Amino acid sequence: MYRFLSLLFILCVLSVGTLSAEPSWPRFRGPNGSGLGSGGAVTTAFQKENSLWKVEVPGIGHGSPVIFGDRLFVLSAVAAEVGETPAKGKKAGKKAVPYQWLALCLDRETGETLWSKNFDQGKFKGHRFNSPATSTPAVDAERVVFAWGTAEKLTVVSMSHDGEVQWESDLGPVVGGHGFGGSPMLHDGLVVINNDQEKQNGNLFALHAESGEVAWEVERRSERISYSVPCVYEAEGRDLFVFTNWQHGFTAIDPADGSVVDEKSVFYLETNERAISSPVVTQGMVIGTCGFTANPKHCVAMAMKDGKWEEIWRIERSVPHIPSVIAVGDYCYLIDDSGIATCVEITTGKQIWMKRLPGIEGPVMGSPVSDGVNIFFADESGNLHVLAASPEFTPVSSTRLGELCRSTPAIVDGTIYVRTEKTLHAFR
Repeated sequence: MYRFLSLLFILCVLSVGTLSAEPSWPRFRGPNGSGLGSGGAVTTAFQKENSLWKVEVPGIGHGSPVIFGDRLFVLSAVAAEVGETPAKGKKAGKKAVPYQWLALCLDRETGETLWSKNFDQGKFKGHRFNSPATSTPAVDAERVVFAWGTAEKLTVVSMSHDGEVQWESDLGPVVGGHGFGGSPMLHDGLVVINNDQEKQNGNLFALHAESGEVAWEVERRSERISYSVPCVYEAEGRDLFVFTNWQHGFTAIDPADGSVVDEKSVFYLETNERAISSPVVTQGMVIGTCGFTANPKHCVAMAMKDGKWEEIWRIERSVPHIPSVIAVGDYCYLIDDSGIATCVEITTGKQIWMKRLPGIEGPVMGSPVSDGVNIFFADESGNLHVLAASPEFTPVSSTRLGELCRSTPAIVDGTIYVRTEKTLHAFR
């Protein structure tokens, strides 16, 4: 009886702790960039009856929403000149267009705008698939951090959940023809940003979350601007920040002082490549990708042993260029830009299946996310696809949302949030 009552007490304490914890999707691809949501299964039927709300978002952007408690935050960019229309198609990115950046906070249950704030006017120029608001914010209990970049400066802003500006930092110009597209990460009092640029102008930054002052800076020799968001990797009893980059490969950074613990170049240096997707941590490994359009593309699993990186396995067929990989259970799933999906064993990299997904229209530019049961992602034409997270290839559904989509969904409490070109959707 004593053991039963003790167990009952522990379960009650754990239940209270779970209920009191604020639901969150704190950064690009959620907790530690894993892409894994919590709080129950998500609907796979994205019809009117499953729509929690649907709201128009001012301006443009490919960044994803982040969530803390009952609040959702997203970054957008609004053309600053009356009558100014951003170029589309192949003309996009060839002209520097003036924008204002817009930080938005919505009620995640109703879609009601709680507050919005305009920042800066600056001219953005980038690749036609990029946008001036491709960056996803980062949020914790104290603040939400937004970032955007132009050729003149990389701006990082910290705000309270009520919309008050806490600080604003200028981290210098952004060098790269494709334009800025990185996203910040919050961890243990630091705002961490991958600022790899072109022509060896880049660096890695950590700012003090309380003040915005630079905590440490790591110089880089990058030749191509990167968009990869770092992850936190626990190795040999300590947390490390892990960055991926074409020249540098995998870089492990000590969060305390920015010192490089180890770095190993694992990608092909003979042709141009770019690290766009973000690494994920699973089963003691970090899995990251790098490549470029028709050039070779690589998915590499690495682990830290005795303070040194060790390659565990690699894949070089149907590897995604833009989408990140996702690990669910014992399997890692790769969805490449053309819609070919691959399932491999996490521990060995052994291929379980490789299939072309049905219903793909245009490239896949967002990254997949999962509720632990299914995998969700959108193609550029705005079709939201669902694939079972299973060692058996099982497409579940495909729903047309009707607008261009280059963003990554967010999942909280059994609700999925999807940003299309002009609209933010919530389905439950």
